[in-house]
Amino acid sequence: MDRARGAALQLRPLLPTSSADPGGSEASFSYKENLIGALLAIFGHLVVSIALNLQKYCHIRLAGSKDPRAYFKTKTWWLGLFLMLLGELGVFASYAFAPLSLIVPLSAVSVIASAIIGIIFIKEKWKPKDFLRRYVLSFVGCGLAIVGTYLLVTFAPNSHEKMTGENITRHLVSWPFLLYMLVEIILFCLLLYFYKEKNANNIVVILLLVALLGSMTVVTVKAVAGMLVLSIQGNLQLDYPIFYVMFVCMVATAVYQAAFLSQASQMYDSSLIASVGYILSTTIAITAGAVFYLDFIGEDALHICMFALGCLIAFLGVFLITRNRKKAIPFEPYISMDAMPVPSLNKLPRPFCSSEDTARKTTNQERVLTRLNLR
Repeated sequence: MDRARGAALQLRPLLPTSSADPGGSEASFSYKENLIGALLAIFGHLVVSIALNLQKYCHIRLAGSKDPRAYFKTKTWWLGLFLMLLGELGVFASYAFAPLSLIVPLSAVSVIASAIIGIIFIKEKWKPKDFLRRYVLSFVGCGLAIVGTYLLVTFAPNSHEKMTGENITRHLVSWPFLLYMLVEIILFCLLLYFYKEKNANNIVVILLLVALLGSMTVVTVKAVAGMLVLSIQGNLQLDYPIFYVMFVCMVATAVYQAAFLSQASQMYDSSLIASVGYILSTTIAITAGAVFYLDFIGEDALHICMFALGCLIAFLGVFLITRNRKKAIPFEPYISMDAMPVPSLNKLPRPFCSSEDTARKTTNQERVLTRLNLR
């Protein structure tokens, strides 16, 4: 009897530490973990944004010069690649410390950083009136995104649970997550059917497919990152089969997500993809985290409402930033075909004639002259 009771207690889900002892050491430790995860995510997204702009600068500089080197032979491109790997590593590590619902919306930092870097590195000189008129939406969007990010960090869920193999397996077979997975699979199959068979190439359809895959990506990333951190700390988790299941799902969903994003980028502008994709991916990923990891269990209504308000403000800020970006201009040749001069027929070069043709023409001309003289 005592053994059965002990087993039942072990299978019971862990309660959030914030509501149990809000003023104790456990609560302060959980808030510290939230802060560490948020700082790692902000640092990672900021570094990734700098890395992408460095690589873009490298491509533009090579395209505008006579340098015959390939882009991967330049130090700037390799520096950008190193910074990108460093930033992605920081974002990956942040999932091991903070709740998924806090880390996912912080991707707005990369949009803010890209907007600021784009304004700083402008080569053209603008008058103050033109500058304000052109970039007022970007400034307002950056301000709203920063306010939304502050609310997200302040009122984020404070639920923490050790990412052990037993806990992840228990969450994976729980009824709420199984029901959520059933709904998500049905929705994904319907969207994929309309996209492939009915040629429904609407941007919302494509980015919903990306968001559904992305929600599973972040769920598995948090599990893999948490188990790796526990293993580094001495509590080995790599001998659990669930670790490898989550790792394979993480890689597979990330690959298919990138494939759908590539197809969307071929049909729609990148700024539209950034704004709509951020809103859809963040919303579905927060829902998946709330169902799988029970992020909002034990949180009061005020914290949940303020967290939702922070998400909405961040959504509006990202939309304003991306709305003010320049649309990509398709490539046009430097010399238009209509502007090319057409030579006259008299100035065209004569066709090449062989010696036999020349002799035959000369003979014919002599015969004509002979007949004229006889007449």
